[in-house]
Amino acid sequence: MSFLNSFAEPLQVVTVALNPALDQTIEIAGLRLGAVNRAQRMQIDAGGKAVNVASCLSDFGVSVAVTGQIGRDNAAPFEQLFERKNIANHCCYLDSPTRINTKLVDTASGETTDLNMPGPEFSSAAATELLERVSQRLDSLVQHVHWVVLSGSLPPGMPEDAYATITRRVQAAGGAVLLDTSGAPLRAALAAGPNIVKPNRHELAELVGRPLDTLDALVATGRELLHGSPAPDLVVVSLGEDGALFLTREQALRAPSARVNVRGTVGAGDAMVAGLVAAQLENLSLADTARLATAFAAAKLTRLGPHLPRPAEVRALAQRINLSAVD
Repeated sequence: MSFLNSFAEPLQVVTVALNPALDQTIEIAGLRLGAVNRAQRMQIDAGGKAVNVASCLSDFGVSVAVTGQIGRDNAAPFEQLFERKNIANHCCYLDSPTRINTKLVDTASGETTDLNMPGPEFSSAAATELLERVSQRLDSLVQHVHWVVLSGSLPPGMPEDAYATITRRVQAAGGAVLLDTSGAPLRAALAAGPNIVKPNRHELAELVGRPLDTLDALVATGRELLHGSPAPDLVVVSLGEDGALFLTREQALRAPSARVNVRGTVGAGDAMVAGLVAAQLENLSLADTARLATAFAAAKLTRLGPHLPRPAEVRALAQRINLSAVD
C-alpha cells in the first residue's frame, strides 16, 4: 500500500472514496432478462460515489482532491480521469483490484439496472491501517480545503463508524463535512454531527425504521434530524423523479426534477452532492442552493459517466428550477 503524491492548488474540496468502483455501462435497446441481448455500446468510467462527486465538481471549475483507496491492478482509469480533470490524487493503492459495477441502460425504456459488487474485503487490521492512512492524509488536506465529502458505501470489513471517526477528526481540524451514505454507516456518522446530510427517501426510511410515503412524513422526519443532538445544518432528501427536499431549521423547500433528455440515471445523486458543495462555496441562499444542486443532478442525467456539461449550461438550467415552499 502506498500513496501517490499529487497536489492541485488551491484546493477547495476533498472527497473520500473508501469503496470506489469502475462503472461498466452497457446500452441495450430493449433489455430481455434470461435471453441473449445485443449491446449497442459500452463504456467504462472511474466511479464510485466519491469519485463521481469529485468529477462533477471539477467539471464545474472547483479545485478538488480525492483520497481513499483504489486497486493497483486497475488503477489506470482513475489516474487518467484525475489527470484529465486536474483532480489531485491522494489515494492509497491496494494490491486487490478495484471493484467493477455494471450498469445496464435500456435505451428503449429509459430504465437502468445496476449490478454493484461489494468491494474488497478487509481484515480488521487492514481496515484500521487504511482508515488511519486516509485520516492522516486528511489531516494535511483539511488545512487547504473548505469541505470534505464522505460519500458511498463502506467495503466489507471496514468498521461501521468509519465515517463517524473521520467526521470528528475533520471537524476538530476546522473542516466541514457533507455526508452521503446509508444504513449503519449513516446512523453512526449522524452521531458525529456532519454539517450536511443527503439521504434519499429510501435511506431515510431505513434510518428511522418506518415508511415515509408522503411529503409530510418526509419533511417531519427531516426536521427530526435537524433538531437532533448533534444536528446538521442542512438536510437534503433526494426523491428521484419527484425532485428533492431542502430543509433547514427555518425553511423547507421542494425542487421538482428538471425536464432534460435523459441518457442515464446513474450518478444523479452524486451530482446533487457536488452541487450542494458548489453552492456552499458560493455562500448561496437555501433557494439558490436548491436550484443549483437540482440543476447539477439534471445536467448529469444528460451524460453517461460522471460528467457535467459546461458550467454556463448548468447555471442556465438552475434558473429554470421553480421551487415551492413546504409548510
